[in-house]
Amino acid sequence: MDWLLTTVQRYVSTEALVTLTALSIIFFVGSLIAIPFILVRLPTDFFDTRVPRRWMVNHHPVLRLFGHIAKNVVGAIFLFAGFLMLFLPGQGILTMLIGVTMLDFPGKRRLEARMIGQPAVLNTINSMRQKFGKPPLTIAPQL
Repeated sequence: MDWLLTTVQRYVSTEALVTLTALSIIFFVGSLIAIPFILVRLPTDFFDTRVPRRWMVNHHPVLRLFGHIAKNVVGAIFLFAGFLMLFLPGQGILTMLIGVTMLDFPGKRRLEARMIGQPAVLNTINSMRQKFGKPPLTIAPQL
């Protein structure tokens, strides 16, 4: 085991290892808190592609612009953190799903439907929602 630590320290500094360990712990604990908090509060038809999703439509255009920018920045952070959690401890796929839902890009709703349509992902989310007394998510049937 000492040879492994020596080899790693040859290429990566001790400070970098400590930083990565701290980030790993922060991402893990943060995902355990944030993921259920967000997924439980979603409407049951949030991922149903048949239901239009409008955000801040009744707000001033400048406020809506700043809101969209902030939402996309936070979505990019979640997406990046979820990608890191694929290699570090944490709920990577669910974190990436939340990041994708916050970003605005063409074809987003189809990508969300494909991600949420995976039985393992949908079952995980619905069991989490059930623990908090929320109804399961509904998705559009695949054609």
